[in-house]
Amino acid sequence: MVRPVEPEPYEREPELITHHAHNGTEDPYGYDPYDDRYDDRHESTALGAEGEDGYDVDDGAPAEDGEDDKKKVLTPKQRKKRRWRIIRRVLYAMFGLFVVVPAIAFVITYFLVDVPSQESVASLQSQPITLMYSDGSPMGKIAPASGGSRYLLQPGDVPEVVKKAVYAAEDSSFETNSGFDVGGILRAVYNNVTGGQGGGSTISQQYIKKATANEAPTLTRKWTELAKSFKMNNQMSKEEIITAYLNTIYFGRGANGIEAAAQAYFKKPAKELGASEAALLAGLIQGPSKSENEAYATRRWTFVMDQMVANGWLPAGERASATFPKPIPKAQAKADDAGTLSLHIRNRVIDELEARGYDQDRLHQGGYKITTTIDPKAQKMAEESVAEGMKGQTDENILNALVAIDPKTGGVVAYWGGPDWTKNAQGQDVQAIDWANVPHNPGSAFKAFDLTAFLKMGKGLGETFDGSNNRKFDGRTIRNAGESSNCGPQCTVAEAMKVSANTVFYDMVRNETKIDPVAKAAKEAGVMVEADGGKAKLSPDINIALGGGGTVTTAEDMAAGFATFAGEGVRQKQHFVAKLTNSQDEVEFDETAPKGAPAFSDDAAKSKQIAGNVTDALEEVIPYSKLKCPKGHECAGKTGTQQYDFKDSDPASYRDRNAQTWMVGYTPSISTAVWVGGDGNKPLHDKNNKPVYGRTIAGPIWEDFMSRYMTGKPSEKFESVKPIGKDARYVPTTTAQKPPETPTPTETPTTTPTPTTPTEPTETEPTKPTKPTKPSWTRPGPGTSDPLFPNGEDP
Repeated sequence: MVRPVEPEPYEREPELITHHAHNGTEDPYGYDPYDDRYDDRHESTALGAEGEDGYDVDDGAPAEDGEDDKKKVLTPKQRKKRRWRIIRRVLYAMFGLFVVVPAIAFVITYFLVDVPSQESVASLQSQPITLMYSDGSPMGKIAPASGGSRYLLQPGDVPEVVKKAVYAAEDSSFETNSGFDVGGILRAVYNNVTGGQGGGSTISQQYIKKATANEAPTLTRKWTELAKSFKMNNQMSKEEIITAYLNTIYFGRGANGIEAAAQAYFKKPAKELGASEAALLAGLIQGPSKSENEAYATRRWTFVMDQMVANGWLPAGERASATFPKPIPKAQAKADDAGTLSLHIRNRVIDELEARGYDQDRLHQGGYKITTTIDPKAQKMAEESVAEGMKGQTDENILNALVAIDPKTGGVVAYWGGPDWTKNAQGQDVQAIDWANVPHNPGSAFKAFDLTAFLKMGKGLGETFDGSNNRKFDGRTIRNAGESSNCGPQCTVAEAMKVSANTVFYDMVRNETKIDPVAKAAKEAGVMVEADGGKAKLSPDINIALGGGGTVTTAEDMAAGFATFAGEGVRQKQHFVAKLTNSQDEVEFDETAPKGAPAFSDDAAKSKQIAGNVTDALEEVIPYSKLKCPKGHECAGKTGTQQYDFKDSDPASYRDRNAQTWMVGYTPSISTAVWVGGDGNKPLHDKNNKPVYGRTIAGPIWEDFMSRYMTGKPSEKFESVKPIGKDARYVPTTTAQKPPETPTPTETPTTTPTPTTPTEPTETEPTKPTKPTKPSWTRPGPGTSDPLFPNGEDP
């Protein structure tokens, strides 16, 4: 029988003479190692598809007749060819995925998006910002900028030096890039991965971002931003783009656009800006909310000036001779506000929101509604109390401020920093200084923080110090109120606080607490230093013990710090904004709920005990200072005075004058700080031409406001706490020894506050009352023929 011939696995074309069958090289096993169809047929099997075994590569012999074709072995050359085929297909897929598809998508996006005009952006930036009191009643509106401050410059109007400064600050490749900078994008990616700073946005992209009011860190936003930037560069010239950008961008101080910024910072049109001024404004584009931070502004100005030189836009000689330009005070940049909204409150609200990332430009674009913490009734009471307390005062150098804070929430319920407007040297109306936000020496009012640091050490109100007058420390004489006053050689801390004995607290800080713990206690309580975004400075020297030297705080700081004592050791961060909503009434954030934390210890009970002991000491100051608590309410507080720095050329009567005075006090539900002082070192006098003290003007203003505010509210008492350390109620005091009739010369430096307090304690037997015993004697009031405080401050 003739064996049938097995058919070929494929239908083959007639072979050419070059095929193996004709050139004597035909494979005896019947397969062609160079036939691509073999690879195509067996590729999936070779790759192990569908769970089959791959090619057997254990030996180089071909498979026997009858074995499954899937087991056929590839030669090295076939394996190499197969690997390259896989690589090619992966590359094709990647090219399509990362190049072709994005390119198609970009083209589609390009035709779907529109580039917003600068006119439409100006309109978008023109929505009013609405402010409301804490009860929801209208406070006023911040109108959008108008008139010259919204004047849109035309192409060709922007000075070259301004454009170059902006290029140096924001996009040095602006003249050559196509709307986006690939190198910049890669640098931005690198910075994001490595934790560095700096984005990859060009000027065109920044314009689009600002024009669309969309700064969300999303790929969708970035994608459309790139498409719009590219389209913008195709439709507009570089001159038109930079002009639109500079008409739109926000520079701080409520100024949108370079023309408004030139007026807000330098009171001149943009065309008159010099290189140094242009560099300052260009540097502020990245941080407009930091416009008043001189360190930041100087750093950015330096960077821009150096970049201008590096790019050949500014001669090195001009750079070497350039100095940092001095902008006009922010208060002189007249606002375009509508209504009767207090400018000082308005500025504090805007500053707070800027610190949270909501600058004024963003607020206008979103038409935001701001619910403040200001209580309309309390605000009216504050203004009335200040006006009442200042009646009849003839010293034109006397200024004042009042801040009241709710200890339970940290919200500022009343804020008075003086009148909104004043006249400058040229007789023009300009914004007045907000004296509630200007730091001054707090004087003896700062002793509350000395005591806090002392209590944190575990020491108590019953500890004793030498409270004698005119004590020497390292060759320096520290005195109390006057030459006839002292607290005795065994003066308890409680008694020293009541009579404000300087020698005791100076000794306490110098030899017990040290300086840094006092500063720490003040910050824990709520005093905001510059590093935390505040204005206070806590000097790292012994002057901090008496609230003098380089130690300065604002009225808001003092109200907030004492609010933590009122809040039983829980600090609620002071704030002006209770809630922020956009034009669609969507809530951005809500601060109405308390969010406090223990201030003086991680242990809430310990922090409460410390605050309670401070309150026990400060309660006795109120009657001693001839002040009264609101009827039906317990209160505590401390006065303070900074003495005038006498000059040899001054009249002799100025020797006893004071420059700053305070009264800071609280009930469980409100903490209020009143400052009455001068702009710097001024020898102030009252309407009787007598020196002013914390109890003479600031004290009555505080008392009047507290009485008004607490009227009709349920009676309050401070919760009792266990004394820390030695209890003052069980410590007998020694009779104060009267010093010689001849005054002892003092050596108190002029840089050190010299608050002084009379002490006329009588000997007391140890008793066990619920509170430290109050003095059974009285002292002369103000206006007597014999000065009560011949050399310093009241308690």
